[in-house]
Amino acid sequence: GEIPTTEQVNALTAEFHARSTIPDHVESILRSLPASMHPMTQFSIGIMALQTESKFARAYNEGVRKTEYWKYIFEDNMDMIARLPKVAATVFHNTYNHGGAVPAYDSSLDWADNFTQMLGFDNQDFKDLMRLYMTIHSDHESGNVSAHANHLVASALSDPYL
Repeated sequence: GEIPTTEQVNALTAEFHARSTIPDHVESILRSLPASMHPMTQFSIGIMALQTESKFARAYNEGVRKTEYWKYIFEDNMDMIARLPKVAATVFHNTYNHGGAVPAYDSSLDWADNFTQMLGFDNQDFKDLMRLYMTIHSDHESGNVSAHANHLVASALSDPYL
């Protein structure tokens, strides 16, 4: 692939900002979970609770044609990516910060920077490390189990939240 232009990065950042809000019920569900519950279990519950906002599920229930599924799945995945930092930060604070408040989302920051500040870190080296880590982690090129699972869900035309 090619390195995106500044305009492309800014457009994607703006897109994520527009999609970043999680519904109140998702935050309530996450806050109700015991801190002793494994963080990945909490994270999974948070993702599954977001399913109430699924554009794919809504379109599927309305009888959308199979050839159009991809459009709604794409929208759901964009929503999910935009909301992951808030869900993950809530789990982090629930587990490691005695349920402390998650710092507010800041639309002047990019996706990775927002995640690190919602975790409660303000060190620039850590922010740079997390930006690099999240970029590398999101570009597995189908080489790991989670990428394989994603391909299976997509090929089965399944609801990405479930």
